[in-house]
Amino acid sequence: MSGAELAALLDRHGFDFYTGVPCSLVEDLIVALECHPRAPWIPAVREDVAVGLAAGAWLGGRRPVVVMQNSGLGTSLNALASLSLMYRLPALLIVTWRGFGGHDAPEHLLMGEISPVLLDLLGIPHQVLDHHDADEQVAWACREMDARESPVALLVPPPGVVAAEAEPAGATGPRGTPARAPGGWAPAGRAAAAATLAGTSPVASAPAAKTASVANDALRPAISRRDALAVAIKELGDEPVIHANGYVCRESFAIGDRPQNFYMIGSMGLASAIGLGLALVRPAQSCVVFDGDGNLLMSLGTLAMVGSLAPRNFIHLVFDNEVYGSTGGQRSLSREVRLDRVARSAGYRTAMAATMPDEIAAALRSARVNPGPHFVLVKVTATESPAPRIPHTPPAIRDRFRQGVRTE
Repeated sequence: MSGAELAALLDRHGFDFYTGVPCSLVEDLIVALECHPRAPWIPAVREDVAVGLAAGAWLGGRRPVVVMQNSGLGTSLNALASLSLMYRLPALLIVTWRGFGGHDAPEHLLMGEISPVLLDLLGIPHQVLDHHDADEQVAWACREMDARESPVALLVPPPGVVAAEAEPAGATGPRGTPARAPGGWAPAGRAAAAATLAGTSPVASAPAAKTASVANDALRPAISRRDALAVAIKELGDEPVIHANGYVCRESFAIGDRPQNFYMIGSMGLASAIGLGLALVRPAQSCVVFDGDGNLLMSLGTLAMVGSLAPRNFIHLVFDNEVYGSTGGQRSLSREVRLDRVARSAGYRTAMAATMPDEIAAALRSARVNPGPHFVLVKVTATESPAPRIPHTPPAIRDRFRQGVRTE
């Protein structure tokens, strides 16, 4: 079957959010999805980031598909185990089976041998895609996703299950300059694609605003993370907030629990990806991410995705104490790297640093009323406050958050 036929099949079964990392075995599918009129392909920097995006999209009411090569299963193991499976977040995984039957380049052979075993160990139901039975297999995947509330996988073996269609004379294929159907989008038009996905008209991004920032390189924190969180929380309305795992979650919960808080218990590094997925599918509402420096550094490529897709409703606060607090206070690289400058270079519309309560409050007030994406680096002391673990179960966090988001 062609990539366009598989894309149409996925559409018929209600899938409406597509992300992942490319593989040559499904390049024709990705070309078709890039031209999708309602849910264009969102290129992810890593497979686990794509799993995070899909989680945010599902929380926002979408039915996501994640495309990856089977090597990406290794990259995604923690995200699948401590995010998708722990919170019970459905997604269809389309996994290409490189190394199938022991025939491939050396780097694919071991993963080819163990791919079904990895899915079995995770408890993810899976079938091998057959173009003769593809309609029933996608229907099966939908039934399993809904019944289990979990990811389901279709393994795509070589060769020829998803084959490229013949191209018109003079057209260039995906290995050259991609041919695009009318209305399709090239990489430079990803912000427009995000607007299409959200059901809004693309609007040209304004030049990066010149925001106030502490002038010198050595930012001097004046308050603890808990006190900084309290300032930020006071400025919020009903916006959903994705919380990075660790003490960001626990201190925020102690200050004021609310249904619109999604607390991450595992999956370190994916808060920004979940927030991005949610922001893309819920464009009428601001989406806030409370992140930490260690979390952000673990998935730094997500900054480039935010800058490229330019969601106007995305507000990213990073509470930076320059240490890994929950593991004993080991130093993080943010002592030497100004994360607000990294975000500015990645394409955030505004990026600033704050150390004082009034600066934090002013930054968040501005971000809530002006188009983003916005980045606020909040430098805080390494002081830790006693804070309880989150008492809610992961499915309870999921259910009340999704209900809170969908009723806004």
